[in-house]
Amino acid sequence: MTPFLVLLRQRIRRDRLQLALWILGTALLAYASVSAVYDTYGEEQDRREILGVAIATRTILIFRGTPNGISDGAFAFFLLFAWLALMGGLMSTFLAVRHTRQEEEQGRAESIAATPAGRIRPTTATVVHGVLANVVLGLFIALALMANGLEPVGSFVWGAAIAVSGFAFLAFGLFAAQLFRTSRGANGISVAFVLVAYLLRGIGDAAGTPSEDLLHVTPAWPSWLSPMGYGQFTGAYVENDLTPLLIPLAFAAVLIGVVYGLQSVRDQGASLLAGRAGRATAGPVLSSSFGLAWRLNTSILLSWTAGAVATGLLATSLSSVINQAATDTPAVLETLRRAIGSDASIEEAFVAVFYGIVGVLAACCAVQVGIRARQEEAHGTAELILGTPVPRVRWLLEYWIVGTIVIVIVLAAAALAGIAGAGAASDPESLVPNVLEAAAAQLPACLVFLGLTLLVFAFLPRATISVGWITVGVAAILGTFGPILQFPEWAVDLSPFAHSPVPAGGETDWSGGIWMLAIGLAAGAVAVLAMRRRELASGG
Repeated sequence: MTPFLVLLRQRIRRDRLQLALWILGTALLAYASVSAVYDTYGEEQDRREILGVAIATRTILIFRGTPNGISDGAFAFFLLFAWLALMGGLMSTFLAVRHTRQEEEQGRAESIAATPAGRIRPTTATVVHGVLANVVLGLFIALALMANGLEPVGSFVWGAAIAVSGFAFLAFGLFAAQLFRTSRGANGISVAFVLVAYLLRGIGDAAGTPSEDLLHVTPAWPSWLSPMGYGQFTGAYVENDLTPLLIPLAFAAVLIGVVYGLQSVRDQGASLLAGRAGRATAGPVLSSSFGLAWRLNTSILLSWTAGAVATGLLATSLSSVINQAATDTPAVLETLRRAIGSDASIEEAFVAVFYGIVGVLAACCAVQVGIRARQEEAHGTAELILGTPVPRVRWLLEYWIVGTIVIVIVLAAAALAGIAGAGAASDPESLVPNVLEAAAAQLPACLVFLGLTLLVFAFLPRATISVGWITVGVAAILGTFGPILQFPEWAVDLSPFAHSPVPAGGETDWSGGIWMLAIGLAAGAVAVLAMRRRELASGG
């Protein structure tokens, strides 16, 4: 077997679980979402009204796509394509950084470069691996769409659009790995690129030109700056035009060529951008191990807080618009009520759904704090701290406290943003208590995810990162989208998010929150106490 095939096989074997979850999870989401579209918007009149509301209220287009008719396929493409492309983009950038910069960071790339494989073949194997992953993702999505009765040509165009936009994000992930010295920096800029691409596509859609019948929108120029925008230009199920995909293909080819050029001339472990020089003396915050744990997680906190603020602001500022939409189209209110399982008013239901998303963001932030503890251990820097009089139990306890604080800050920031946006609501004073309760109701579920991540860290340290992200990802899909997609009740109940109190539709039942608070505190306490008997597990 040639060195290239050995490297490609190693990548496929290493990613077999992660990619299976990404690909099957995204395809399953596509299948279930299209089924839900049939159930909720089965009538042509419902779709016509929804498109009219979306075009009249351009902000909604940022989160959806470009309307292109009311046929089954075109309507599903409008509602779902951007979300599926977002998931494909994240999968691609994480894959690229994992097999390039992370390998260099942990010293494995240097060992491989000393073999006949050299320095270029690992990059080639990563490119082929990433391309295959995106092709399989596009194929599975197409099959999932056809299984719902959508016509084959449009389904394969949809799958091709997902795969090609994934190629562009894969290329950017490889380029980011050349720019930054750490995998954390490369992943951070790659995720930002995916989100900016999503936002540019959304701005282009929102600023587009609607047709006279309010069933179509021609996107504005910002959509031409996003790989997702080119995917939408294919017009799956209507035009079925693959020509726009040539541009993201060319973008990926050029960027990968640049990556090969940089890879061949730079030193192993070096980066195009030099790392920031540290200060000669530490500030007062770094005078304690707790201060260090806090400082290491501030960038994590800032990024998730920014997302929570934007979500909280939209939760209340769009409520009057949704109120009008629900008046014109009762299916909107029914969908929101199904999501929260409550007989709430439209504004209460809208706030509850959006603050459910805020809870997911806060839980992700908490999980990342637990993962940061694992990264410190894996890189050997935790050993330096534990070589001082700081005991292991206290060290992990401090990460638990920091995780709890960041959850509170993310939820509080979202609540303040929601209050700031409540002025646009029809009854701002009544909405403020609803916002505060909705934000507080997410705290117990977030503590559960923090406790579970620390528990995995204490007993299965090398599985912390994968188990942490998989747990919160699956729980978010089940708890947030499960009721809308009509998943079985037992499956939805597996998610802690499904048990968060819903302050809408009369008296609030807080019993679920109390139980989850107890579970979260117990999990965290067991994890901290377990550190007394555990050896450090570096590497991995």
